[in-house]
Amino acid sequence: MDQDVSLRAHRGQGRTPRAPMDMKYARRRAHHWAWIAALSMLVATDRVTHTPIAANNMPPQQDLFAESDAYERFMGRWSRRLAPLLVKFAAVDEGDSVLDVGSGTGALAFALAEAIPSVRVTGVDPSSAYVRYAQARTPGDRVRFSVGDAQALEIPDASVDKTVSLLVMNFIPDAKKALREMIRVTRPGGVVAAAVWDYAEGMEMLRVFWDEAVALDSTIAARDERNMPLCRQGELAALWRANGLERVEELPIVIELSFTSFDDYWRPFLGGQGPAGAYAASLSEPRRAALAARLRGRLLGTRQDGPFRLRGRAWAVKGVVPAR
Repeated sequence: MDQDVSLRAHRGQGRTPRAPMDMKYARRRAHHWAWIAALSMLVATDRVTHTPIAANNMPPQQDLFAESDAYERFMGRWSRRLAPLLVKFAAVDEGDSVLDVGSGTGALAFALAEAIPSVRVTGVDPSSAYVRYAQARTPGDRVRFSVGDAQALEIPDASVDKTVSLLVMNFIPDAKKALREMIRVTRPGGVVAAAVWDYAEGMEMLRVFWDEAVALDSTIAARDERNMPLCRQGELAALWRANGLERVEELPIVIELSFTSFDDYWRPFLGGQGPAGAYAASLSEPRRAALAARLRGRLLGTRQDGPFRLRGRAWAVKGVVPAR
């Protein structure tokens, strides 16, 4: 059952990057999350101790995605399962040159290399830590990674056959600018494809977390990832069409992941990665214990512990670059 997936199609719907780009893009990504953090930090209160949560309990926003090992434990296992399905959807062919935008720890790039022996992949990510992690695991010379900004790709025009992006578009401060860059570097007739979690309903691991966190403290509702852009049906497709891509298709990709125990679910949150992890790590011990108790009851019911499964749904989109 680990490999079970469902895909339902909905039709109609050169240069080496410079290292300073890493911190530049990290600051931009931090600004993207400032609107979420600002309101909640003003009103967040520890309801167990009745004392305000200190601002320095929250990590700097640029650190939301900075620890590669922690990210792998938290979301990497999901990414590795989703990546092969996006590869299939994007219709990557033998001999293609592919750009992976927001390559992270390498899940999509490695899935491409495994599925298509002759493909050549370039992964670009703003995090130098993620790039180093991926480089250390690179299989041969067909895959390479470098630090770069999705909004200002240092890649020649029309130089790749396919451009793909996994679970990244919603975190880019200016997604339209990034998409235009992805189109620019892709040859006419090539494909630009991406996938983003359905945070509002379909990504159960995070949906359960935020439901219970908000139930404990309604003042943090603005942090709920259901408020993320581009995560609802039709939103990615609308962005693709608005920027001139042709033959746009959108579909849901559904995967499942097994958890051996409650700790297998809960402990990765404490690594502080992503908005949910950052929130969990910021809590006082009493508040964190209260949240864990609610989550345990939600996931296990009356069982003391044991395995369980959760589904994750992502919205995937692709479009063809027009002649120019």
